[in-house]
Amino acid sequence: MIKKLINLAHSPDADDIFMYEAINLGWVSSDFRYKRVADDIQTLNQAALDGVYDVCAISFGLYPLIQKDYALLKTAVSFGDGYGPKLIKLRDTKLKRNFKVALSGAHTTNALIFRLAYPEARIVYKNFLDIEKAVLEGEVDAGVLIHESILDFDDRLCVERELWDIWCEQSYNIAKKELKLPLGGMVISRSLPITDAIKIEKELIKAVDVAVKCKKTLSKQLLGMGVFRVDEQKLDKYLSMYANDESVCLSDEQCESLEVLFALCKKVYGVECSVKDNFIPQEYNNMRYES
Repeated sequence: MIKKLINLAHSPDADDIFMYEAINLGWVSSDFRYKRVADDIQTLNQAALDGVYDVCAISFGLYPLIQKDYALLKTAVSFGDGYGPKLIKLRDTKLKRNFKVALSGAHTTNALIFRLAYPEARIVYKNFLDIEKAVLEGEVDAGVLIHESILDFDDRLCVERELWDIWCEQSYNIAKKELKLPLGGMVISRSLPITDAIKIEKELIKAVDVAVKCKKTLSKQLLGMGVFRVDEQKLDKYLSMYANDESVCLSDEQCESLEVLFALCKKVYGVECSVKDNFIPQEYNNMRYES
């Protein structure tokens, strides 16, 4: 029997690669064949806007704009908890109100949060791997680092502000308490049959769960394959931040954080979006067999 092909796209950063290798290596059985593509997050955001992939990693800040075409998946989620993207600049410099800044994409979560705090900044967009260099060479006054870049950057640079702190200020105005920072997750096309979507979500939840539980074994194997941009020590730290037990399946607390983020999105996009209204209805399989 030929399995149905599912086009799945994720970013090339360590946590995304790690969380999906359990399927790639055959550690999780599947009813589908997954064809995987890795690309930078803004390219994936644009692909989601264009409806390119069946399953796609996105910045959570984008989701309200694609909710009609994609449902939220509850797995492979990345949240900051006291950490997140960093606004960096050259040491011993002072940023003006209209400073020029490099961000990793117009629809990234970090860009959304940044714009709320710095409405007068002049923004240019670059691949996240090029942002540090742009600041060092004076092409821009500052830049927001994401992914593994937050762990290690040039000594000539310093952190102007943690986007975690901006998030806490903005979210507290709505929730009146500290919440984790929603950064990225996965979505699935509404054009797929709902029965397929339900199976795919269950398989991906299982894959992320296996990856997290087998972290040491999987990390060693993948390091030997040379698929990461970081060494073993940095990989372990990064995975502990963004590919952990809380990445397996969205919790109620994480859903609350997403609701707050979507409320902030409304300020920028003017679009209403509810988290729980956009999940795959897992109860469908039970309902369809009821008499």
